[in-house]
Amino acid sequence: MAVDVKRYVQECRECAMSKSPRHLPAGKLLPLPVLNRPWSHLGIDFIIDLPVSEGCTCVLVIVDRFSKSCRLVPLPGQPTALETAKCFFNHVFRYYGLPEDIVSDRGPQFTSRVWRAFFKRLGMTISLSSGYHPQTNGQTKRKIQEIGHFLHTFCHSHQESWSQFLYWAEYAQNSLRQSTTGLTPFQCVLGYQPPLFPWDGEPSDVPAVDYWFRESERVWGEAH
Repeated sequence: MAVDVKRYVQECRECAMSKSPRHLPAGKLLPLPVLNRPWSHLGIDFIIDLPVSEGCTCVLVIVDRFSKSCRLVPLPGQPTALETAKCFFNHVFRYYGLPEDIVSDRGPQFTSRVWRAFFKRLGMTISLSSGYHPQTNGQTKRKIQEIGHFLHTFCHSHQESWSQFLYWAEYAQNSLRQSTTGLTPFQCVLGYQPPLFPWDGEPSDVPAVDYWFRESERVWGEAH
């Protein structure tokens, strides 16, 4: 009955003609541009307030909007604007070259003069999301949700070691087939999919090696 009543009210001809909406008109939709190559347009954000692991409590999440590939960088805390820019050079620029545009929220690192001046010198544009409108950087927000689910599960029983195995989470995320492209991020960027756990599980003569592989396999399973 509720559905019928709602439909009846919405289709009322007199109401449609005589009643006017009381809210402000919605702004024009300005979608992000369609991209032509991997790692040309990036989205960035932080995961903060994690349990201390090897001195790290924060993760810098960098997402390629073309391939959906990600880089996860453990950090001791929220960095300054210059430290964040240096992280970009160390973990993105030297591997994939300089991007054209970076989308972020309006955190203090991304609104500072240092951040703007750094990327202006490199000929790159900075795009800030609208206030209270995280959809602008939706791909990065979604990736943070996925990584956050993994870290929440993993940190529950391994709070002191999440930073050691964060890179397996990155490997797993970059091996997941994306519904928008039909490819994994590895395939989209590299042109092929690297092996998914190439070892056969046979024990080694070195206990430390066995332990590392067992832990990595467990982390891979949870992240995937």
